[in-house]
Amino acid sequence: MMMKWVYMLLALAGGMMAGTQAPINGSLGKKIGSLEGAFTSFFVGLLFLTFLTLFFGKGQLVNVFYVPKWNLLGGLLGAVFVTIMIVTVPKTGAATAIFAAIAGQMIASLLIDHFGWFGVPKIPINMNRMLGVVLMILALFFIHRGSKWT
Repeated sequence: MMMKWVYMLLALAGGMMAGTQAPINGSLGKKIGSLEGAFTSFFVGLLFLTFLTLFFGKGQLVNVFYVPKWNLLGGLLGAVFVTIMIVTVPKTGAATAIFAAIAGQMIASLLIDHFGWFGVPKIPINMNRMLGVVLMILALFFIHRGSKWT
């Protein structure tokens, strides 16, 4: 039970990093262009991950040739997500863009859980989960409505 809390705290920290990354990348995109900003962001990430893989990896990178091809879509989806955030944050503000992204993540993840897609355990959609998503959509409305441009 205690480990679940550790993982939730790690996910919370990851979310805080994503919330910080979006305005940083949005600023970068305004200065050098949206696609150029996304490229630069992923290139810096590639350098960091190359270092980690070389010094701390398990030496199993060659196995990438043997995984199902759909397993490789994560990088593509991540690149599209970062590009969308680079375009969206300067137009809506960080809070609206990130909260909309989180609401989208929740909708997708509820469907993934419900149907057990991608090998995750099946967790049916129930009234509590649906209410949570409805409240998130309502919260998104209020967060966006409360955004004032100066």
